[in-house]
Amino acid sequence: MLDDVLVMVLAGGVGERLYPLTRERAKPAVYFGGPYRIIDFTLSNCINSGLRKIFIALQYKSLSLTRHLRMGWNVVAEELGEFVEVLHPQKRVGEHWYLGTADAVYQNLYSILREDPHQLIVLSGDHVYKMDYARMLRFHREHGAGATMAVIEVPSEEAPRFGVLEVDPDDRLTRFLEKPKDLPPGGQVLASMGIYIFDVGVLVPALEDDAKEDTTHDFGKDIIPRLLADVPIYAYRFYDENKKAAKYWRDIGTLDAYYEANMDLCQVNPEFNLYDPEWPLHTYQVQAPPAKFVFADEGRRCGQALDSVISAGCIISGSRLMGSVLCPNVRVHSFCEVDRSILMPGVRVGRHARIRRAIIDRDVFIPRGAQIGHNEDEDRRRHTVTDSGIVVVTTDDEPYIGEIGEEALRNESEFDRKGSER
Repeated sequence: MLDDVLVMVLAGGVGERLYPLTRERAKPAVYFGGPYRIIDFTLSNCINSGLRKIFIALQYKSLSLTRHLRMGWNVVAEELGEFVEVLHPQKRVGEHWYLGTADAVYQNLYSILREDPHQLIVLSGDHVYKMDYARMLRFHREHGAGATMAVIEVPSEEAPRFGVLEVDPDDRLTRFLEKPKDLPPGGQVLASMGIYIFDVGVLVPALEDDAKEDTTHDFGKDIIPRLLADVPIYAYRFYDENKKAAKYWRDIGTLDAYYEANMDLCQVNPEFNLYDPEWPLHTYQVQAPPAKFVFADEGRRCGQALDSVISAGCIISGSRLMGSVLCPNVRVHSFCEVDRSILMPGVRVGRHARIRRAIIDRDVFIPRGAQIGHNEDEDRRRHTVTDSGIVVVTTDDEPYIGEIGEEALRNESEFDRKGSER
């Protein structure tokens, strides 16, 4: 069933609203949930769905993502014709970079048609969810569709964020509305998830015609309306493999949304389940030792993490963490407090630092006595701060250094003396 199906993952997103996390990396390469990158969830869906012919179209600041894919996604059998292959912009059809989602596929038609697929599945590399694309493919074929769009029900108040579909009783598309602003409140609408299945014989001429015209070269705005009058297009209602009461699909488009989605993972019963053995999540796992918590003088110098996600290679040395997500190889030195924060790989936290409701970018060194999330004026002067007060610290920032109390200094001196006596 899947031998003549090809996947195109669009992973060139700039992610402007996630800046400064996207200053040095594309949005799909941003870390999520400890060891993962955002793109890992889409690619894991592909592997778990049995899809093993995957192109990944990159563009924006792709070095970090390219390395991650090369090191972590050699999970297919090339001798059987399977591949997970990166496609950088090649300017085969002109002198411009990708102008939109449809143009990104159009510029890679050479690579796509060489594989001679019957269907092409087009996915975004910057959403977090679990979905069996093979189930959607069966729906597409059973309905004789030329194109199928995955949809999820959202409140009508959220319609301006999405492309909205109107369908008949058989879920055949009758009308597509791009981010409508005048829908009556209090109802539910079918929103596009940015997941498409096309018969290649239908898609190719539509892309070629679109390339000749002055459009936005977008699937939702241009290609779907172009096809609607000519071929049957169906809406496939999202079937969630996350096995929770509410369907989980997140377009982590803002810093606040990114922060909240990570904090959810620290809950006793999070909305998104990382631990389902029936739907494994693949990523590049660094070669790092187990996480370690050292010193156990309760109330004075105790290494502990409560309601937190801690990755491999982390050392919590005589400090307390609450409700936080630590990516691999983070080191937190003694006498620190880290509360409801995200620490990306390689972060080093000096003694007596206090961090609250913050996102610390990769390889940042937090100096001794730093206070982040405790002084709003200083935070806004030195760092990016979101509307909800989340502080984002990057390698170029200089955190505010607070005064360390006399009792804290006495404790430190006492423990250091005891250590030297041993």
